[in-house]
Amino acid sequence: MNAPEGGSARALQDVGEGRDGTGTERDAGLESPAGRPARRGSADPVRALMHRHHTLCAHAVDALEIAAGLEAHGVTDRTAARFRHRDVFSLAEELYARVPRADQNGTAGAPAGGGSAGAPGGGSAAVHGTGPAGGPGAGEGYPEACIPAAGAARAGSPGTGGGWGGRCAAVLQLLPGAVTTATVAALAALTSPPGAATPALPAVPATPAVRTAVGAVGVVLVVLAVRLAVRSGPLRARHHGTGARTTGLWVCWTAGYAVYGDWLLGQLLAGGPDLPSATPRADVATAVALSLAVLPAAGCARWFALRGRRALAASRGLEEFAALVRPLLLGATLLFLGALTALLLGARAALGSHGAPAPAVVAPAALGVLLFLARLLAVHGFPRAAVTGLACAAALEALAPALVLIARLPGLTPLGLPVETLTTAAGPAAVPAVAAGVAALGLLGYGLRALTGACAHSPAPTGPAGTPRP
Repeated sequence: MNAPEGGSARALQDVGEGRDGTGTERDAGLESPAGRPARRGSADPVRALMHRHHTLCAHAVDALEIAAGLEAHGVTDRTAARFRHRDVFSLAEELYARVPRADQNGTAGAPAGGGSAGAPGGGSAAVHGTGPAGGPGAGEGYPEACIPAAGAARAGSPGTGGGWGGRCAAVLQLLPGAVTTATVAALAALTSPPGAATPALPAVPATPAVRTAVGAVGVVLVVLAVRLAVRSGPLRARHHGTGARTTGLWVCWTAGYAVYGDWLLGQLLAGGPDLPSATPRADVATAVALSLAVLPAAGCARWFALRGRRALAASRGLEEFAALVRPLLLGATLLFLGALTALLLGARAALGSHGAPAPAVVAPAALGVLLFLARLLAVHGFPRAAVTGLACAAALEALAPALVLIARLPGLTPLGLPVETLTTAAGPAAVPAVAAGVAALGLLGYGLRALTGACAHSPAPTGPAGTPRP
């Protein structure tokens, strides 16, 4: 592993011990030898270290590389405590989060004000402090590109959506809803009565094979549209990790159960289904609302990312940053839940199913929140937790019809009693409501701990994707 650039080991120790290059006490919150408090300088003592070792932080593939470089130069947990961190790894995590990644040409992101990145140590030549690099005032002179609030609008940063790229991403996020609506309209035209044909909409032979073909094509197009929507804009996962291949399977299962699960469970509880004469009945309002919810999900994810980056720039420590981000996560979740609930009620009113019981609205709302939190965790570098939450919801949904089928075997009737009791009390929609609700609460609890860390809001790589973060 390469040693940190932009300063010697002695210079780093001077920064950690609160001294400038001449060996005098500098503002790090330490006491002078006489026992009097030293004059406090910058409110953010980490900035001087960020400026001095900008090259190491900009080229590191993860926080562990920065921690190893700091430890190689004699920084201990005691030194990190002077920077208001509990250990070296916590200090390296903040450095990794606050310094933009270097691009494929080896240069760090340019300052927002147009400064170059050619200054020693990877900093900008247009620093705003008055002191020399590494000396007093170096903390205030840290380049704006390395401060998240100033550099959040550059290409690749989380939540950016302005310009032509932002408009294209918004169009792609509207695509799933448009494709789903078009598919529903086409199927409705095929099942319309013979006398409803008009010159503008001629009658089409509505055979079961034609309807099945149109539905299958629509499902494939919706899946492709969703895939395009989550690969651009605020829903794009910047850090690839384990479980990405199985995420699509669990998403398809939970979404498919939301559309067809109530019909299937009702048929199983009634002793069916009578195959092959049984025709699946889809919850069309849920399908339309969930597909239209991709756009508000992207908006809420962008809002959370931008506010998180601003909180990271304004906070003076990890505890303060976590206290600022927790309300942001809860606010983004509630904002998306409100938008999704409005879409569900509107879709049911437009499609004539507004009289459905409450669980029929609660279940897709819980599923939408689960999918939103899972994608938010994947976007910010926690794909394994996202896959775990989706897999748990899918397992609970699969368990309910499995227990009903197993209860048909001799002597195993009691196994189906929990599902029968739940569906009798609240209807078949209670099963996905419980499954998605429990998984969503689990992901929310995990997100309140994981998404409040500094590494969850690190700048996006501006070059090719590198090694995944831990």
